Amino acid sequence: MWKDKLEGYKIILASGSPRRKQFFQEMGLEFEVRLKAVEEVYPKMLKGGEISDYLAQLKATALKESLIDHEILITSDTVVWYKGRSLAKPADKEEAFAMLKALSNDWHDVITSVCFTTTTTQKTVNHTTKVKFKKLTTGEIDFYIENYRPYDKAGGYGIQEWIGLIGIEEIQGSYTNVVGLPTQLVYKTLMDMVD
Repeated sequence: MWKDKLEGYKIILASGSPRRKQFFQEMGLEFEVRLKAVEEVYPKMLKGGEISDYLAQLKATALKESLIDHEILITSDTVVWYKGRSLAKPADKEEAFAMLKALSNDWHDVITSVCFTTTTTQKTVNHTTKVKFKKLTTGEIDFYIENYRPYDKAGGYGIQEWIGLIGIEEIQGSYTNVVGLPTQLVYKTLMDMVD
């Protein structure tokens, strides 16, 4: 059984995201949450998946010293990439509105990088999902921001929330990736690591 392969390993999830924790639980993984605050700053020349790769690895660096043998540390970062720039978590209502207005009636990329770190190795993988919003009205954007307060989400929205249910016309790639974790890729990489 697949769970037997993880026998003797301890999975450490370095994320405060309730969505990522829920995915790990739903995947049947036993894990411990270990957090350390990291200033998410990256070199300006990085683009798209290079940004999320860098930040996932940066989060791993903060906790690597605490690892012992047979622990697998999992860190991740999600970037919304639109027209050559990264849309981070909005600072306020105005920024959230501007982001959603920009994404309206267009495609954008959601890229999640996941970094797997042990005392001896490190592997980083990422997945890109293409997402298309319908033309959002001002009223729809205002309603979403007022009722869902999306300030903890890259790009200013959660696909699993109201705006995703009424606004997203099409996606190409992993749905769970847009929520914050490419679960199939995480499972595959974990299984490869413990083979």
